[in-house]
Amino acid sequence: MQQKFKRHQKVRILVVPNEEYVEYYADPPVPIKKGMNGKINLFLPNGQYHVEILDEEDIVIAYAPFNEEDLESID
Repeated sequence: MQQKFKRHQKVRILVVPNEEYVEYYADPPVPIKKGMNGKINLFLPNGQYHVEILDEEDIVIAYAPFNEEDLESID
């Protein structure tokens, strides 16, 4: 299976992730919005990407799975 994104590549989130699958890292949790930046963390066996969601200062605030069409490359 050909991957569109590489590990540690910066991406922009095009959709709000399902709250059920979000793992918050920041305390208190920061709301995740469309257009936030992220970085590819892992490739999941189901074809999705596990993404580190970043704040304005590039600090990890959460992790969430995304489909390929839900992301766009920043680089």
